[in-house]
Amino acid sequence: MDLLPIGELARRAGLSVKTVRFYADRGLVPPTTRTAAGHRLYDAAALDRLELVRTLRDLGLDLATIHRIVTRQVSLTEVAALHAEALAVQIQALRVRQAILTRVARHGTAPEEMDMTHRLATMAGDERRALIAAFLDHALDGVPEGVRTTMTPVLPDDPSPEQVEAWIELALLATDPGFRDRLRSAVAPYAVPPTSPPRPDPAALVRRAVAPALAAGLDPRSPEAAAVPLPEVDLDRLETVLDPDRDRYLELLAIINGWPAPEPLAPALAWALARYSATASSR
Repeated sequence: MDLLPIGELARRAGLSVKTVRFYADRGLVPPTTRTAAGHRLYDAAALDRLELVRTLRDLGLDLATIHRIVTRQVSLTEVAALHAEALAVQIQALRVRQAILTRVARHGTAPEEMDMTHRLATMAGDERRALIAAFLDHALDGVPEGVRTTMTPVLPDDPSPEQVEAWIELALLATDPGFRDRLRSAVAPYAVPPTSPPRPDPAALVRRAVAPALAAGLDPRSPEAAAVPLPEVDLDRLETVLDPDRDRYLELLAIINGWPAPEPLAPALAWALARYSATASSR
């Protein structure tokens, strides 16, 4: 390739002459030679070097670092590894910001609630574990350890914005005294000594019984619904377990832990309670 004047070099690299001159003056792309009149000329190697400088700038590297690379003071591999690591930190910070702003936009968070939302989103791992431990200690007191494990969120080291947003909402639930007390009442029957025989779960029995009617969209007070056999259970117990917040906690838990979405319990229990009520009214 013939030697190129600075204007042609800039055109081929897709840069302005001013930018190329700026890089040249800082030793990033020095001219190969000069004309008798002092005009800069560049060869093919200079064009390759200029394109490398442009690429590195596009990737966010500063001029001092680029100078060290093109002058062989440091390897591109070393710099790439360091910047990739730094970008990973920045990307995670942006994900957290995105999750916070998405929640604010979606739920209309008041300005005074922003501090709590930000604090929950940026908690360190040990802080998250302590928050959940305190919640489960209260809500699942006496319940077998296996149940506690299935109720424990573990936010990954590199969570998605959806997982961060789910964590914020779950943490707000976990710090809600009303929800903690309701969950404690719902799981209290399972807090039995290890030697006791397992107790049947009335909520699970009811959900299985009403699943076909619920899927078919039957009105629980309709004549067709009256033909659906329901188990004999403690209705007060069903009302205690019926809590949409519990379903939401489990849904958020699945998002955070990367588990399949759980089947909500509240719709089946609400349908069954309406059916029990209709049956009692008809007697």
